[in-house]
Amino acid sequence: MDLSVLKQRLDTLQSKDTPQQKTDYTTIFWRPSIGKQQVRIVPSAFDSSSPFTELKFYYGITNKVMISPLNFGEKDPIAEFSQKLRQGEYDKENYVLAKKLDAKNRIFIPVIVRGEEDKGVRLWQFGKLIYEDLLSMAMDDEIGDYTDIVNGRDFTLETVGPESTGTNYNKTSVRPRMKTSPLSEDTTQVETWLSEQPDPKSVFKRFTFDEMKSALVKWLSPEEETSEDVPFATTTSTDTTDRKDLPWEKEETKNFSLDTSNVKETKKDKFDSIFD
Repeated sequence: MDLSVLKQRLDTLQSKDTPQQKTDYTTIFWRPSIGKQQVRIVPSAFDSSSPFTELKFYYGITNKVMISPLNFGEKDPIAEFSQKLRQGEYDKENYVLAKKLDAKNRIFIPVIVRGEEDKGVRLWQFGKLIYEDLLSMAMDDEIGDYTDIVNGRDFTLETVGPESTGTNYNKTSVRPRMKTSPLSEDTTQVETWLSEQPDPKSVFKRFTFDEMKSALVKWLSPEEETSEDVPFATTTSTDTTDRKDLPWEKEETKNFSLDTSNVKETKKDKFDSIFD
């Protein structure tokens, strides 16, 4: 026997029993708290043309979030299945299920939070309403390029809680500061902020086509066990403006059961045929 090989194997097995250090997502993501805060949108280190990164996610298929492979130009079994449901004659049940399975858009921008500059650039994610507001401001000649590191603008964010919104979620309004200002007076700090940023496309766990298809099968027929045991990492909530939607927060979602012979049959091998 080669004892060195056996020792390496033993070390590997024992290392699995060692508690893994959890990722501190507060160093990657930032969310407005209730009250007023001031932030500066930083030019993206990954796309000089825009600070915004749009990504598609699936929520509720498991209690974890899944990032769509479409974001990376790859085939997406959930999107394919949703498209199949919409083909042929209109069927209300299929339409409802297809809408339920549609990926949700989330937008990410790199920001510096004033008063927390020591924490560096973090990602602020939000939905359609804030996105439209920020795009409209960029098109406003009186505001201009608010990401300019010399003559850009900070933003004042005001967030109110459920007692004001009448929902279970917070709501954030955004308005630009009247005066322009530099990103920082410290050129070294500016260079660091422009280069050291979390990449929105890299912080979420990616899954293979087969892993996502297996998760979809389980979600469609939770009473039927499949052989695959798909691990999921990060969690998030649905596409709602400024709700608690960071990756470690879960959401309860009701499963659907589809009973249509032309789309899905009860056995997994028959289900696979829709992807042929």
